[in-house]
Amino acid sequence: QVKLVESGGGLVQAGGSLRLSCAISGNTFVMGWFRQAPGKEREFVAGITYITGTTRYADSVKGRFTISRDRAKNSVFLRMNSLKPEDTASYYCAAKYSYSLAADGASYAYWGQGTQVTVSS
Repeated sequence: QVKLVESGGGLVQAGGSLRLSCAISGNTFVMGWFRQAPGKEREFVAGITYITGTTRYADSVKGRFTISRDRAKNSVFLRMNSLKPEDTASYYCAAKYSYSLAADGASYAYWGQGTQVTVSS
């Protein structure tokens, strides 16, 4: 069983930065960040293999967002720079046991409760 708790969301102006955190209880192989805006489907943002640190990003956030993990603190982070209004969404941390850095949310078994990110123009 894996428990995930996100934090760090908030309101920021366009061009600003935020850092999301996900505290992990339990063992996991791959961690992902997803987001969902009102009226839109959930989309993959970034993923990281917990042991090796291999990363994968959605094209829409490449060069602006950075996913990282701190194994000693059992946490995963999402640093978001140059935020745009279209980044506004609820952001969710997710975990899976397989080593595949999949962008498919259905392959992730565990999810946090989400944290809201709002970017004003």
